[in-house]
Amino acid sequence: MAGFLILLTIGIPWLGALVVWWVGDRHPKVEHTLAVIFSVVAGAVALGLVSYNNFAEALHQPVGGAFGDFTFIPDGLGVFLAAVATVIGSLAVIFSVNYMSGEIGLGRYYAYVLLFIGAMAGLVLTSNFLLLFAFWEITALCSYALISFHNDDPKAVKGGIKALIMTQVGGIGLLVGSLIIYSHTGSFDIRYFLTNYENVPYVALTVVAYCFLIAAAAKSAQFPFQTWLPDAMEAPTPISALIHAATMVNAGVYLLARFYPAFEYIPYWRTAVIVVGVLSALMAALMALVGTDLKRVLAYSTISQLGFMVYAIGVGGIFSSQFHLLSHSIFKALLFLGAGAVIHTVGTRDMTKMGGLGKTMPFVRTVFVIGGLALSGIPILNGFWSKELILESGLAEGPIGSYIIMLIVSGLTALYTFRCMWMVFYGKPRSELHSHDAPLAMGISLALLAVGTLFSWLLAGPFNRMLSMTLPTHVINLKEGTAILGDVLLEPSTYLALLVIGLGIAAWRWRKSLQGVVKFLGVFGEEAAAGFGFEDLNQGIVKLVQSGAEGLRITQTGLLSWNVLAIAVGLAIVLVFLALGA
Repeated sequence: MAGFLILLTIGIPWLGALVVWWVGDRHPKVEHTLAVIFSVVAGAVALGLVSYNNFAEALHQPVGGAFGDFTFIPDGLGVFLAAVATVIGSLAVIFSVNYMSGEIGLGRYYAYVLLFIGAMAGLVLTSNFLLLFAFWEITALCSYALISFHNDDPKAVKGGIKALIMTQVGGIGLLVGSLIIYSHTGSFDIRYFLTNYENVPYVALTVVAYCFLIAAAAKSAQFPFQTWLPDAMEAPTPISALIHAATMVNAGVYLLARFYPAFEYIPYWRTAVIVVGVLSALMAALMALVGTDLKRVLAYSTISQLGFMVYAIGVGGIFSSQFHLLSHSIFKALLFLGAGAVIHTVGTRDMTKMGGLGKTMPFVRTVFVIGGLALSGIPILNGFWSKELILESGLAEGPIGSYIIMLIVSGLTALYTFRCMWMVFYGKPRSELHSHDAPLAMGISLALLAVGTLFSWLLAGPFNRMLSMTLPTHVINLKEGTAILGDVLLEPSTYLALLVIGLGIAAWRWRKSLQGVVKFLGVFGEEAAAGFGFEDLNQGIVKLVQSGAEGLRITQTGLLSWNVLAIAVGLAIVLVFLALGA
């Protein structure tokens, strides 16, 4: 049964993509309806798969040659992320019914969204390195196509190309690491590698570990590749929610968590993971603090929160990392879709032109504040519990210096979140903007996400049990939910973190009295607004790839039939060699 549900979880969105594409843009209402049906059914199937979680092989298709066997395993890590991708994805699709109303190219939009959802589910459920890489690349293609959806907008096209190139750095890291593993184990099976990684020579395993770290950092927009994610905000807002909460950026965190047992004893690897997480969290929080574009502020926030998850993995807190990923997927989807409801009605992303919108958008204000409080780590919302678990893991197992920085980042998170909420919904209007509350489809998605933000922390016990009992290569202590939540409440560091968060809120409340401090820190604000110089590095990579592509144009005949023939022949040669085991 689990194997059948895996096929449906991946296949239903992909079938929906074909059907919506086939219907065409002459029937927009049909396209909206079909996209909602296929996405909701996929989400329901993925939730059903959660009850079948185990570490046994559920789907096995022998392929032969170098391909080995295509296998899928419904362990806790995979089914949880598949549920996140499909459920949050379905809510983004429902939200799109109102948000994308009247847009040209709906068939293309929904086809890529459904393909995106199915690919992410396949990525986390497969136990084959080749399939993992294939799904990894499909998500990159979909993100590029959706970020560039408004292809008559140069900024959207530029953002899509940048995202594609930067994440391909990660794709190269994943491919190189996978091929090294195959060359030493003779297998593309992930489960086999995790139980036999000692058979891989030490130097080779070290190379693989750092290749996978590069892959994860590029895919999840972590230091030093973080600048592509804010530029991806040129996508329609439901796509921003999909990328930030359900699919793309979660893949890098998943990769580190999945392979942590094989790499944890590689010299300095855990230290490198901690450094990546801490720097990403800190720099992105500072950038969010000076941002004025609503969606970009939330993008910086995503980078920062992913930094918390990466940091947690570095200190060995696999459960806390994934629990925060669950919390983040809910409250960040809520924040992005809430921002989408605002942008849809006022027609701008500039927070300096907003203010006082809560009076005309009371529902959107309420749900956005719920998401903001969860992001800030305010009790008792889901973000509070999961973030405190990360900080506890860092205090117990990580360097004290990194813990102190992450504690400071918690305060900065509260500061930039309250700044964002105040600038949008409170105070006096700073310009004349027409606004109204969210329509029905938007309201349904927002309400469900708000409920999840309020109550998903109650899943701590079942979630811990699911991970600890289905990940035999990971060391995750089995605890009941009451014990997990009790540990948070009884841990003195929790109240230290709450004090720092309170200081962050107070800093915004009495900001006028702190003008001297603000001026003193102005230089950091300028550096933060400029991306701390990493925009130049990332643009350098993009330009290098583009110039290389220009140099290869000489190989193009300009005749489509010959180009297609060359691609087909090359692919056939590669497949023959692989099938023969060459």
